[in-house]
Amino acid sequence: MKKFDIPAFYRSPIISKIKEIRKQRDRMKTDFTPTTLDFGPIVFHVARHFGFCYGVENAIEIVYRTIDENPGKRIFLLSEMIHNPHVNEDLQSMGVQFMQDTYGNQLLNWDELNENDIAVIPAFGTTTKIEQLLKDKNINIEAYDTTCPFVEKVWKRSAKLGHDDYTVVIHGKPQHEETRATFSHSATNAHAIVIRDIEEARILADFINNKRDWADFDNFFAERYTEGFNPKEHLKRIGVVNQTTMLASDTQEIADFLGGIVTNLYGTENYADTRDTLCYATSDNQNAVYGLLDVPADFAIVVGGYNSSNTSHLVELCEQKLTTFHISGPAKLLDEKSISHFIPKDNKESISALNLKSDKPIHILLTSGASCPDATVDQIIERIISFVGDDTKDKNVVLETVEKQYKD
Repeated sequence: MKKFDIPAFYRSPIISKIKEIRKQRDRMKTDFTPTTLDFGPIVFHVARHFGFCYGVENAIEIVYRTIDENPGKRIFLLSEMIHNPHVNEDLQSMGVQFMQDTYGNQLLNWDELNENDIAVIPAFGTTTKIEQLLKDKNINIEAYDTTCPFVEKVWKRSAKLGHDDYTVVIHGKPQHEETRATFSHSATNAHAIVIRDIEEARILADFINNKRDWADFDNFFAERYTEGFNPKEHLKRIGVVNQTTMLASDTQEIADFLGGIVTNLYGTENYADTRDTLCYATSDNQNAVYGLLDVPADFAIVVGGYNSSNTSHLVELCEQKLTTFHISGPAKLLDEKSISHFIPKDNKESISALNLKSDKPIHILLTSGASCPDATVDQIIERIISFVGDDTKDKNVVLETVEKQYKD
């Protein structure tokens, strides 16, 4: 796989070293057991896969190269390049301006842009409407397009579905940038509708089975389907694609469920199998969490932006088994007795008690989202160790133990 040129300050002496060791030993990525970092009083169990994925590293390489090659030029990101506050703050500190927030709310007027400016498309992609707006301003979008190749793969599959006269059902968060972009691109070739989860899939199935009054359709799916969409006709022949950061198992459950409904009513030719649109990195990270959860531990820490979809799903998986803290960086570890972490249902941070000192070792499960730098995870390890005192083993000794383990 291609190696990307990303800033050295996103790499790290601990996590990046572990990843390289595991990669050399497990090139086919079949081993999902975590790596154990035994510091004595604190034992970290680090997921096999986590952190920057192909699409994120591709985006970071492009945007930093753009900054380096265009001194003095105004550079605008259409929205957050990735859902990581530290990376986005780094870019803003270098003069990059953001046109919209993550939900599509305007931060700067489009009139700010002119043909001499650079507009960078984020890793999530953007809508066809915004693409056309930039083209109308004679702004070159192809040279500064960081859209993840796996997102583009979903768009290509959607186009193929439309060509074959299928309606595209998109499993995603309706307000997420990627879902808005995928909906927009799907709409150029097919009718499309966005559903959030299996519960909404069941509601959609009730309409398909005529168990609900079609007059109520807008009560559930208003503004989430294409212009001219006729649910009575356009739900007879479907294919399911996804926002690539959703839980792979959830997308598959939805696809199997709706596929069964349509197949029973209209025949197998009316359902398209689209399981190949699932992002490999999302799947690897989620499978690595399943492997992580096989290890007994006191609690889990998941690191990533609070608006990061793929991170939130890792949190969901961990929460099913043990106490889990979703944090954006090391500063959220306030001291050895307290941690500030994100509570999704309340959409805010909360401070909880934390016990890092005990008569026996504290075992911590550790992973991060696909837009989280290795350096941030390193800083969290270092901060936790700093709270424990002088009894911890030297990190170089710990790494040597890991290296020996995977060479034996």
